[in-house]
Amino acid sequence: MSDIYSQEKRSQIMGNISGKDTHPEVLVRKYLFAHGFRYRKNVKELPGKPDIVLSKFKTIILVHGCFWHGHTCKGGRLPKTRTEFWREKILKNKERDIKNKKDLQSLGWRVIVIWQCELSSATKRETYLTDLLNLIRS
Repeated sequence: MSDIYSQEKRSQIMGNISGKDTHPEVLVRKYLFAHGFRYRKNVKELPGKPDIVLSKFKTIILVHGCFWHGHTCKGGRLPKTRTEFWREKILKNKERDIKNKKDLQSLGWRVIVIWQCELSSATKRETYLTDLLNLIRS
């Protein structure tokens, strides 16, 4: 199936997608705040401007969109148009993710990655976020 938008229109739509304050990020932040955790978001001084920084626990939480970060789930599939462009772009994102994670860990941070698909349903969300709280506290 071909795209219903022209290449210019699709480029404009994709260009308008924000990299911060995404729905999954907001869900995680609200959950953490409701459970008494205080955090900073998108800290510029740290490699990759991590989504959520829990300084007290020396923990960073990265909330990855499945498509943009190349997850192996259904949401991480490549589009059927401009496949080579997207493959290359997502590969670069993955390489940058690996580098940022290593840099953060070398600075003494514990890095936790949460995938968008892990928050897709209420039951999954509750399970993953409860596990997240336990992991932070451990």
